Amino acid sequence: MAAQSKATRTKAPLPAFAGKVAKRYPAVWKTYSELGLAISAAGPLSERERRLVKLALAIGSRSEGATHSHARQAIAEGASAEDIRHVCLLAITTLGFPASAAALSWVGDVLDK
Repeated sequence: MAAQSKATRTKAPLPAFAGKVAKRYPAVWKTYSELGLAISAAGPLSERERRLVKLALAIGSRSEGATHSHARQAIAEGASAEDIRHVCLLAITTLGFPASAAALSWVGDVLDK
């Protein structure tokens, strides 16, 4: 079982909409959060690796908000701007250039701050 990282042990502020869901449905949010912890602990990937995978999944689902969130979380886990942009470039051959360009734009919102 993988060790929990600082990010999974601490209460980081939630994105605005997720915070509203958590406040309105605390039991659902608690269960959802516990599932996330169990999934993270179920495999050998480091927190940094998991964050990059989740970034790729957010890009693949074409979710701008999730891409922003996972880019921020990847940075918090030690991923570099180059790591994050590389994930976006890897999307070209699977998702196409427009999806990759959108992802580069979305991570730019985070990286260029």
